[in-house]
Amino acid sequence: MNKRLYPRLHLFNYNMKQYNFRLVILVIAASILGILVINSAADGFASRQIFGFIVGFIALVIVSLIDYNFILNFQWPLYFFGILMLLAVLLFGVTVNNARRWFSLGPLGTIQPSEFCKIIMILFLAKLIADHRDSISRLRTLLWFGLLYMIPVFLIYKEPNLSTTLVYIFLFIVMIFVGGLSYRFIGKVLLCIVPVGAFLVWYIQQPFQILLHGYQLNRILAFLNPEAYQLTTANQQYNSVMAIGSGMLAGKGLNNNTITSVKGGNFISEQQTDFIFSVVGEELGFIGSCITIILLALIVFQCFRVAQNATSMTGRLIAAGVGSMIGFQTFVNIGVATGLLPNTGLPLPFISYGLSALLSNMIGIGLVINIGLQRSRR
Repeated sequence: MNKRLYPRLHLFNYNMKQYNFRLVILVIAASILGILVINSAADGFASRQIFGFIVGFIALVIVSLIDYNFILNFQWPLYFFGILMLLAVLLFGVTVNNARRWFSLGPLGTIQPSEFCKIIMILFLAKLIADHRDSISRLRTLLWFGLLYMIPVFLIYKEPNLSTTLVYIFLFIVMIFVGGLSYRFIGKVLLCIVPVGAFLVWYIQQPFQILLHGYQLNRILAFLNPEAYQLTTANQQYNSVMAIGSGMLAGKGLNNNTITSVKGGNFISEQQTDFIFSVVGEELGFIGSCITIILLALIVFQCFRVAQNATSMTGRLIAAGVGSMIGFQTFVNIGVATGLLPNTGLPLPFISYGLSALLSNMIGIGLVINIGLQRSRR
């Protein structure tokens, strides 16, 4: 074994007094809240979420004790493994609602490769940016980064999974910015994005557009003109807003199944996943909603704080990437549930049901904790 890499395999070569127990407590609190709300939202899912939490927490602890620099030595194998998973799910995955995004695990449910590829691509892009930091503002370098990054993004888009595609694009933008992209280059890009964005808004509304599937287009049109789609595409968001508002200050209480509640009346489908915040709002009220948002905001803050104090560029990029991923998904999920954004399927980190998303987020937090531990290496 390479002697230079061997010390990185020592799991306990840290000052454990510097372990970020504050971040761990926040993650545990958010996950327990998620389990309680999932149990209230639908029957039969809480036990699986508990199993996912246990496995995820074990993964968090293990990853937090392995030097992330050691993991980065497998940058390219991880990259090609991620692409292989995405290709395999397109060819052999389970199709649900005309989307092929999952592998079946029998009684354990399903696994979604695109969730794990988020962490893989954060690691891959962090190493790539750090290795080419001096030339990051050159168009040639950015095109090379973009080409490598867009291969998995394209595969996810073809599942189809537009919401997760947007997460990947957001992560790319954030990490390139954190990596030191010049403000002059950013200004040039913004000058191009504004007219291109206006053109795309016009284009997707044309009958000949080919970028979006029919259901994706309907969701955007429902957002732009909710009154015309209130009884169809916009109905779920309308009911979600009504549910959140009906919770008032303290909510109706967990496991409330009265027919007078939006949840009890089955007005929102798949409440345990994409619209879990509507259950939070209805059953825990404004107080519970604020607690949920504060917990997730503190987790993101801790990730950014680790990024700010990281001892290397790769550590800064990974911590910023994980924090941005959790923050972006939180913003989008709550924005959809409250009608501020078009309807799209993104889980609320640590709160929504989903073993793949939960495990992926736990691994990401484990990486962030390890980055923070690097300052205390003995």
